[in-house]
Amino acid sequence: MGDEIAHSHFSAADFEAFRQRLEQETELLGRWFKDDAFSRRVPVCGLELEAWLVDAQGRPAPLNQRLLERLQDPMVVPELARFNVEFNVQPQALHGAALAALQADLQHTWDRCRRCAAEMEVRPVMIGILPSVRQQDLSLANMSQMKRYQALNEQVLRLREGVPLMLDIHGREHLNVLHQDVMLESATTSLQLHLKVGAAEALRYYNAAQVISAPMVAAAANSPFLFGKDLWDETRIPLFEQSVEVGGFAGASRGPVRRVSFGTGYAKESLYECFVENLEHFPVLLPMRFEEAPEQMRHLRLHNGTIWRWNRPLIGHDEDGTPHLRIEHRVLPAGPTVVDGIASAAFFYGLVHALATREQAPETQLPFATARDNFYAAARDGLDAQITWLEGRRQPVSQLLLEQLIPLARFGLGLLEIDAADRDRYLGIVRDRIVNACTGAGWQRAWVARYGRDMQALVEGYLERQDSGAPVHEWDL
Repeated sequence: MGDEIAHSHFSAADFEAFRQRLEQETELLGRWFKDDAFSRRVPVCGLELEAWLVDAQGRPAPLNQRLLERLQDPMVVPELARFNVEFNVQPQALHGAALAALQADLQHTWDRCRRCAAEMEVRPVMIGILPSVRQQDLSLANMSQMKRYQALNEQVLRLREGVPLMLDIHGREHLNVLHQDVMLESATTSLQLHLKVGAAEALRYYNAAQVISAPMVAAAANSPFLFGKDLWDETRIPLFEQSVEVGGFAGASRGPVRRVSFGTGYAKESLYECFVENLEHFPVLLPMRFEEAPEQMRHLRLHNGTIWRWNRPLIGHDEDGTPHLRIEHRVLPAGPTVVDGIASAAFFYGLVHALATREQAPETQLPFATARDNFYAAARDGLDAQITWLEGRRQPVSQLLLEQLIPLARFGLGLLEIDAADRDRYLGIVRDRIVNACTGAGWQRAWVARYGRDMQALVEGYLERQDSGAPVHEWDL
């Protein structure tokens, strides 16, 4: 959940004061890493799910504030656009029935949201990009009321010197449009997985998360259409990267680093390197001053929240105030159903644990540039992608998933002592998704191939099947 701020207009003094506090907190964080001051209550899992609200015609419905007032649930919060909301769950110790508990928690909140939304004649939908969204829907008039978002827009445009954002995506078709503000970002909704780990192991888990980002996104792609164009299987990836782009402008960065990216390399010594990079390479966007002690890391966490690596380290605190480390895996789209999301989470937690704890670190076998190339190939081509794996052989990602990675994830879940029935159930859903070549992106394209490009009708058909609760590989046309 993003921090709210008190106002959206800042002076040069605000930027200087924030910078001083950021430097102070980054130095303190370095001492925490050196002293291993982080929580040892690990591993713990959690997630955030972003979703759309749509009206009876399948169009974005900018009514999140009314819905949140009805829900009165602190685990459901606004997102950038008034037609988006974010669902959160209670974190779970990653063993036993943790995955089933995540599903029950998320499903309960989702069902309650559906009931409240129905009273307003709107519906929630979990999908990476809403096929029916139009460019005119992504306007400042539909921005949520939080000052954080107003300030983000102002500061991105300041760094861009007022130049409009250019969206240029080459996929199955080509999309090239100009946009005047950051609301393009609101068209990208995701399932963000969190994994709390110990400081000593965090480097291995972070690097492993980067290594597996390609097969993860291939197995879960759900964003093929934007503004009527058929683009990437996971168009959300290039869309998000271009929606807040500030590179190439005076003062925009202190190096060749984009605010949304796969990152610049594996971590070498510790995850502290990411926070040093934040300090040295990214100008402050939201220089809000807080009164809390440096140990709360308010300035560091706010700054980190405006840098969107696809795998992002986070600093948080346990209930007793002990600082902790989390890895946020951001590559997955929302949907198609709650059980699909938990199945993808099971695949991630099992696979990342298996690779992070094996004797030979996978990052020593796969160059970072190759992992990055794999990621974009998988986001573009989904299950049809060819990627290079640890042994250096290029192969179809679908073959790799079935022959190596799903069994490896099962082994990892076994090491975590996840209930055997849950291992079978959730990884079985991922396996059947691959066998049937039916991700959310695949189903959407198959629907359009049969019925044509009526994107509102596509949303209706998608919602009907989503409401059934069946995983996407079981959906008919």
